[in-house]
Amino acid sequence: MKKSLEKHLTLREKILENIRDAIIAGSLKAGSKVSEPELAERFGISRTPIREAFRQLESEGYLTVIPRRGAVVSEFSRKDVEDFYAIKSILEGYAARCACKKLTPKELNRLQTINNRLAELAEAGDIKNFFKVHSDFHELFIKAADNEKLRELIMSLVNRFQRLRLMSLSLPERMEVSVKEHEKIIEAFRNKDAETAEALVCKNAEYGGSVLVNQANSYSAEISIKT
Repeated sequence: MKKSLEKHLTLREKILENIRDAIIAGSLKAGSKVSEPELAERFGISRTPIREAFRQLESEGYLTVIPRRGAVVSEFSRKDVEDFYAIKSILEGYAARCACKKLTPKELNRLQTINNRLAELAEAGDIKNFFKVHSDFHELFIKAADNEKLRELIMSLVNRFQRLRLMSLSLPERMEVSVKEHEKIIEAFRNKDAETAEALVCKNAEYGGSVLVNQANSYSAEISIKT
């Protein structure tokens, strides 16, 4: 029973990774249909883990499941991008302000360790692992803010727009810029400078959105800019 469950979860993870990669690489364009039968045949499995994967991908902003039509790759408008990063900027900036005087020396050292790892991943061009570790950096100071309602709001928002965040970090030199900005944020935290920490985190989020909008027309993963 345990092995069967593990196999089920492994298959779902493979499907998730396969679809995410195809969308980010641009082989699955915005508005394209993602076929359940084709995936079932390719992986030699039932449709149950595929439907579970679709639900998760929908929650992350990769897919939209339409009744009687199935799953299609989600489209984002310019306003979607701008609105997401505007809200992210405000919420995470406030979290940084709250965390500034609460972060312990151990947590500050952990932030530095995480950013050192991010620098290594950026140099290696490893966007997948960079994205995961990048999330760890932000989650650490958000948790340190000690405001559970704020944390829930931020996590709900960023999970819903995972695709946009990954696309932004995938842009040329974006990972390197992120590492440099994190160094400034860590310094502000060490100095207990709440105002600067908030401003830097806000600026970092706003920059992530602006570079994505500016390069949307040429970026391989295609954001549909709807007017």
